[in-house]
Amino acid sequence: MTFDIGDKAVVPALGVGIIKEIEAIDMDGATYEMYVIKILDNGLTYKVPVNNTGANGIREVIPVDAVEKVYDVLKDRDTPADKQTWNRRYREYMNKIKTGDPLEVASVLRDLARLKGEKTLSFGERKMYDQAHSLIVQELSVARDVDEQEIKDEIDAIFKPDQVEADKKKK
Repeated sequence: MTFDIGDKAVVPALGVGIIKEIEAIDMDGATYEMYVIKILDNGLTYKVPVNNTGANGIREVIPVDAVEKVYDVLKDRDTPADKQTWNRRYREYMNKIKTGDPLEVASVLRDLARLKGEKTLSFGERKMYDQAHSLIVQELSVARDVDEQEIKDEIDAIFKPDQVEADKKKK
């Protein structure tokens, strides 16, 4: 997968970034071309070798026609909640977030939102919820070319307690 300067790319666990430049770096007598990616959410600069983007999970933003699949995962009430101990659940969720797959990240967000409706999330769970929420909001807003607040409002509406109950009654 190749990118040009100005293209948007998804960096797993960090979010959507823009390719700012392609620079050559000399290391031990070898020259490597590197993408310089600036993460939109926090301004972090991330460098990755041009020929190693696939191994690092760098990918294009999902196409707009795939956005509905993410919403389907968020709205899914049939998948049973994860009943593992918190530390195993935490590891599993972090692994899903690190994949960068929007469907996996959406499943983490859905499960934690469900858990949040049942109890107060621990600090680690809350941090993971915020990370998954941020990643999904960023990618969907870029994919649909809308303001992030619009995506946040849509996601909040999905997880409102009265909406959850309405969805359960439809089944």
